Amino acid sequence: MTRPFRTAAVIGAGTIGLSWTALFAAHGLTVRVSDPREDLADAVTKALARYSPHLAARGLDVTGLADRVHIAADVTEAVRDADVVQENGPERVEFKQDLFATLAREAPAHALLLSSSSAIPSTAFTGKLADEDAARVLIGHPFNPPHLVPLVEVVPGERTGEDAVQAATDFYTSVGRTPVVERKEIAGFVGNRLQNALSREAVHLVEQGVVTPEDLDKVVTNSLGLRWATVGPFLGSHLGGGPGGYRHLVEHIGASMQDMWDGLGRPSRDPKEQERLVEAVEKAYGSSPYSELAETRDRKQLAVLDALSATAGTTHPKEEN
Repeated sequence: MTRPFRTAAVIGAGTIGLSWTALFAAHGLTVRVSDPREDLADAVTKALARYSPHLAARGLDVTGLADRVHIAADVTEAVRDADVVQENGPERVEFKQDLFATLAREAPAHALLLSSSSAIPSTAFTGKLADEDAARVLIGHPFNPPHLVPLVEVVPGERTGEDAVQAATDFYTSVGRTPVVERKEIAGFVGNRLQNALSREAVHLVEQGVVTPEDLDKVVTNSLGLRWATVGPFLGSHLGGGPGGYRHLVEHIGASMQDMWDGLGRPSRDPKEQERLVEAVEKAYGSSPYSELAETRDRKQLAVLDALSATAGTTHPKEEN
C-alpha cells in the first residue's frame, strides 16, 4: 500500500453508492455517507442488511458492519477526515464540476478523489481545478453491484498524478476489487463500450424479429456469458483458433468476420419502434419485482465467483479482511 486508507466518504447513495458503502465497511473502513435523499438513513440500513449475506459469502466478517457506517449531514461533513472519496452523482458534467470543486476544497489534501462515472472522463469536469487538486482526481468506475462484481476501471485524467493512479489501484485491491488501469480517456471507457456494442446488436436483432428479448438473453447466458466468465474475447478467440491460436483464426475466418462486422445493425430511433422494444422486455420480465430479479442476479453472480475461486489459478479468490 502506498498510503493507508482508514476512512472513506461515499457521496451519492443510489444503487452504486450503497453497494460501495457496504463493501468499504466490510473491509474495516469507517464510512461516511452523504446524499440529499430524505430516506438516506433507512436506505443505508436496508442496503447493509441486504448486502451483508453477500459479503459474508465472500469470506468477509460483517459483524458490526452498521457501526462503521455514519450518515453525514452534508458533503463537507462526509469528506472532512476522508482518506478516499468515492463520488456517485448524476452523469452531468456541470454537476460533477461543481461537486469536485467542493470535494477538492473540503477534503484533506491527501484524500484521493474518485468518481464512479460510467461515461464521462475526469478531464471533462476538472478543468477549473488547481493542478494539485486535479492531480488527485480520477475515475474509479465499477460494475453493478460493486460489492460483488470485481472490476474497477481506473482511468486517470490528463492532469492526474501517477502517485494517485497507484494509490487508487492499491485502494481498490485492498477492498477485494480487480482494478484495471486504462491509459487513454474515451467516453464510456472500456467495459461500457463493450457492453453497448453487444446491446446495440441485441436491440437490432429483437427489432428485426430475429429473436425475443428473453430468448436473446438465453443465447448469451448459455454461450457467450458462460465463456466470458472464464476467458475474455481475445483469449476466447485465441483458443478458438486451435493450436494455431489467434493467428490461425484470423487467417482462416478473418474475411467472414469482417463481412459480419460490416453487417451489424443500427437500432431504430423511431419512438414507436422503441416502445415496441420496451413492451417486449416488459412482457418478458416486467411481472417480477425488481428486488426479486436483482437478488436472483446476485445469487448467480456469487455462484460464479465461488466456482472460479474453487478453480486453480483463479483471479477471484475469497476476500479477507
